[in-house]
Amino acid sequence: MYNLEKHTVNDTITIRDALLIIDKQGLIANVLFVVSQERKLLGSVTEGDIRRALLRGETLATLITAVMRQNCKYLYQDFDVKDMEELRNINITFVPIVNQQHQIIEIIEVHKYQPKLPVHAIIMAGGKGQRLLPLTKTTPKPLLRIGDKPIIEYNIDRLAKSGVTNIHISINYLGEQIQAYFKDGKEKGLDIKYLVEKEFLGTIASVKLTQDYQSDTLLIMNSDLLTNINFTEFYQAFLTQGADMAIASTSYHVDVPYGVIEVNAEAQVNSLKEKPRYTYYSNAGIYLIKKELINLIPDGEFYNITDLIERLLMLNKKVVSFPILGYWLDIGKHEDFKKAQEDIKYLNLS
Repeated sequence: MYNLEKHTVNDTITIRDALLIIDKQGLIANVLFVVSQERKLLGSVTEGDIRRALLRGETLATLITAVMRQNCKYLYQDFDVKDMEELRNINITFVPIVNQQHQIIEIIEVHKYQPKLPVHAIIMAGGKGQRLLPLTKTTPKPLLRIGDKPIIEYNIDRLAKSGVTNIHISINYLGEQIQAYFKDGKEKGLDIKYLVEKEFLGTIASVKLTQDYQSDTLLIMNSDLLTNINFTEFYQAFLTQGADMAIASTSYHVDVPYGVIEVNAEAQVNSLKEKPRYTYYSNAGIYLIKKELINLIPDGEFYNITDLIERLLMLNKKVVSFPILGYWLDIGKHEDFKKAQEDIKYLNLS
């Protein structure tokens, strides 16, 4: 989404006014969208349109409406992803999104567009971070800074980049600092609310403190992670596999420096593997789950996400794994915090 004020102009301005705006702002593709007093889309104008108008005899005092393209491309707010793909194919750079009254509600850069994920995110940020003392004595772990911003903000910004706008943050220890930092999320174009634990409820129980979730799928994640997980691919895997729950996982390799023999119950050797590598998949602390399944969480009791996973497996619900192929780091110890400070110099996690 782009600033509407920078990309829209009133229908009463002149060619001179439009050129001054384009020159001052240095807009990519030099495109402006012309709107009426009621903010209705009337057309678009580029530097090329203005140049051609001047060559055919128009003056700088000519109204912009005389040179704008009235048949400019636009999409309604309930557009299909295929519509955006068609605009990419004809090299449209910016497209206005309009409501049923034809008023512009946002402007999208077509080649950077990602579909908005229909999920409601819950970030678990209520832990004490005791292993990071004394850093967490007066600051909650999610607000410890990695590079130029807090740990949790990388995750919130990445969610926002994927089109997730509804977020709840579960807080407890020094949670008022997290509330003061993010407030209601409006500065980031988000709707952020808080789940306030009065006592420590484990790693999932606080999700049940409200039913105010705007989507049928919940994305639940720990706040103390640094990762470039692709949330869109994660959600698509969850859908295509028809899962009740998807668990993001990270690979863990164990290299055995010796030859390993495998034997049967009678100590007979079946095979010999020379210095094998074994790969295991660990829980990465990021989950997608059908909203209805949070009803399985007991009210007001200490309950961990692992308890819920075991319950789902007992009920024969479909629980799948999604491997994170990129970067992932759980900042639990001082050495992790130090590693994160180095890694962030070379990573783009927002």
